[in-house]
Amino acid sequence: MNFTIRQLQYFRAVAEQRNFGRGAQACHVSQPALSVQIKALEDTMGGPLFERQARDILLTPLGRDVLEYAQRVLNAADRLDQFARDHSGGHRSLSIGIIPTVAPYLLPGVLAGLRASDVSLRVQIREAPTERLLSMLRLGDIDAAVLALPLGSGTFHEEPLFEDRFLLAGSQTRLNRLTVSPDALRPVDLKTAQLMLLEDGHCLTDQALEVCGQDRTSGQINMGASSLATLSRLVAEGFGLTLMPELAAQAETSAVPGLRLLRFGAPQPARTIGLVRRASTQSEEWFDRLAQVIRQVGEEVVAKNRV
Repeated sequence: MNFTIRQLQYFRAVAEQRNFGRGAQACHVSQPALSVQIKALEDTMGGPLFERQARDILLTPLGRDVLEYAQRVLNAADRLDQFARDHSGGHRSLSIGIIPTVAPYLLPGVLAGLRASDVSLRVQIREAPTERLLSMLRLGDIDAAVLALPLGSGTFHEEPLFEDRFLLAGSQTRLNRLTVSPDALRPVDLKTAQLMLLEDGHCLTDQALEVCGQDRTSGQINMGASSLATLSRLVAEGFGLTLMPELAAQAETSAVPGLRLLRFGAPQPARTIGLVRRASTQSEEWFDRLAQVIRQVGEEVVAKNRV
C-alpha cells in the first residue's frame, strides 16, 4: 500500500472544504505540508484528484472515485481506533448467534444477566437458522451460537444447557377432538393433516417431524409459517395443531388468548438447547460465563410452565 491514512485524511479535508488553505486548517497542518501529501497521493493514484480553478477546487472524475473509497477506509480506520481505545480501557465485545425459535424468549433475560455481571461487555446478536449460524461460526463471524443439540460434528464444541420440552398447541376445539387421553398422548398419535410447522430451514421443524414419526415428503403437513408467533395465531384460530417449545409457551399464550396447550404423556418429547463454539477456540472465561447465564435464564423460563 503506497498511500497513507494521513494522505486520505488530507484529501478528504480538501474535498470537503474545496480549498487547500481551509483543508490545511481543518487538519491542523501547514498548507505546504498538506499540498506535498496530496501530490504524493495523486502520484500513487496515477492522476490529478482536483481540478484547480481560480476561486474553487473541484474533484476530477478520478478524485470522485478515490473519495468514495477513501471514505470507506477512513470510516473503518475510525472504528478500529475506537475499538483499540475501548479494548485498552477494559471494554470487550462478543458476537453471539441464536436460532429464531429461541431468541425472543431467551435474549431479554440473557442480555440483562450479562450486563449485570459485566457492564463493559458489548454484545452483538445475530439471529439466523442453524445452518446459517454454523456457517458464520466456521468463518469466524460469530464467537458462539445458541441452538438445538446434538450437532454431531467434531468441528464444534457443544455445551448442553437445558431441556426444552414440547407441548401440543392449538385451539380448545381442536384439542377436544383428540381421541387419546392426555396422559397417554404421544406425538406419533397426531395425524399429518393436523400438523402445522415452520417453513423449511428451521431446525424446530425437523425436530417436530422426528418426534412425530413423520417426514417432510408428506404433502399433508403444512410447513409455511415463518415464526412461532405466526404459527401460534394460526393454530389458535383452529387451522391445525403444532408442537410448542416450553421456552415459548408463556410468551405465546399471553400474546394469543385463544391458544391452548396440552402436555404429552411420559416420556415427554424435548429438545436440548446448548451453546456451541469452534473446537479450535480456547475454552475461556467468557464462554463458561455465557453458558452459565443462558442455562440459568433458560431453566427459569421453562420451569414456569412445569408448575
